Amino acid sequence: MRPRTLEEMVGQRRLVSPDSALRQSIEAGSVHSMVLWGPPGCGKTTLALLLAKYADAEFRSVSAVLAGLPEVRQVLAEAGHRFAEGRRTVLFVDEVHRFNKAQQDAFLPHIERGTIVFVGATTENPSFELNSALLSRCRVHVMEAVSADDIEAALRHALEDGERGLGGRGLQVDDAQLHLIAVAADGDVRRGLTLLEIAAELSGEGGSITGEILEQVLADRTRRFDKGGEQFYDQISALHKSVRSSNPDAALYWLARMLDGGCDPIYLARRMTRMAVEDVGLADPRALQMAVDAWDTYDRLGSPEGELALAQLVIYLASTAKSNAAYKAFGAAKRDVAEYGTQEVPMHLRNAPTKLMKELGYSKGYQYDHDSEGGVALEQTGFPDAMGERVYYHPVERGMELRLKEKLDGLRKARAGVRRKPARGEGRDEG
Repeated sequence: MRPRTLEEMVGQRRLVSPDSALRQSIEAGSVHSMVLWGPPGCGKTTLALLLAKYADAEFRSVSAVLAGLPEVRQVLAEAGHRFAEGRRTVLFVDEVHRFNKAQQDAFLPHIERGTIVFVGATTENPSFELNSALLSRCRVHVMEAVSADDIEAALRHALEDGERGLGGRGLQVDDAQLHLIAVAADGDVRRGLTLLEIAAELSGEGGSITGEILEQVLADRTRRFDKGGEQFYDQISALHKSVRSSNPDAALYWLARMLDGGCDPIYLARRMTRMAVEDVGLADPRALQMAVDAWDTYDRLGSPEGELALAQLVIYLASTAKSNAAYKAFGAAKRDVAEYGTQEVPMHLRNAPTKLMKELGYSKGYQYDHDSEGGVALEQTGFPDAMGERVYYHPVERGMELRLKEKLDGLRKARAGVRRKPARGEGRDEG
């Protein structure tokens, strides 16, 4: 049922609409080297085949999963002979991201000479997986998962086509059942056609695809999820940002999506512990303890019972007050460490456990805060002399940090006031 013309393709309206630049160049036969980036079953191979057909070029395909450098060199050599005879070759490289840098470099001179029209297909972000030299010679076209409505249209076409599809078998399937198959395909046309074919085989010649048959066919279906790829990082980003923006419903959805896709729950527990530190912080210190407890609970209970602890945690993290003040303060302190280098510890802050150290001035001038009024020695600095007082931590006016802000604002104001007072004899006229 692979489309034989651009008109037969479903989905990808933005990319191959009649007025798109790519569609016009394909129909004119003036194709260019490109990388097609998109999820499985969205039409990458089909588009490459159509490129060759419209350009009247030879189509050759290699898979980065199965082929090595010798096979690639042989295909390139054949393309070179073909080019010398005045015929172009569209070389389709499936899963191109699985080739290493040396293997990717093998295509470069042939692309530059025009020996081949290179079409690479990948489900991974080309920015991370392909080397810059190859990317600079190709245009990246982003392909999208096919919508359920478009997959449903492809399924209807398969039911009507008697030459290549299931037409003529007298299959009975109503709109609702066909839509269920389209939704279960999860954006993958190839998967939708496979599910339809299995259902047709179970129903028999002239049979009906019933709800009972579909229940068998669609049982234990999985959603698209790559545990180490672009989709994985997009989803963990969505989870983190939903927590940060105090949207517990969205956060719970992304947590469920990742667990459904097979993500390691311990990884999620670790990431949510980071959220408790980075995004909730001191606005609600209980969040960190709750994250550690949820992690420990999952470790003890396992799946699926322990997943409820993670669900409770993500709801709490998203619902409670947020502050990244501690996160920002630590970053500012680290920048000062890098800028000021190895500063000496002021004498009054040094420990003096020996007589010699006391004689050298260690701990001299130190004021024991508990003996000071209010429990704080306001005149005393805690920074190296070359730096002066610094302020890194700026509490937000949310959650428990509001109390910290009130206290610290008062202390900082008092310290500044003490330091502005002139010392005895300072500021007076002599004589």
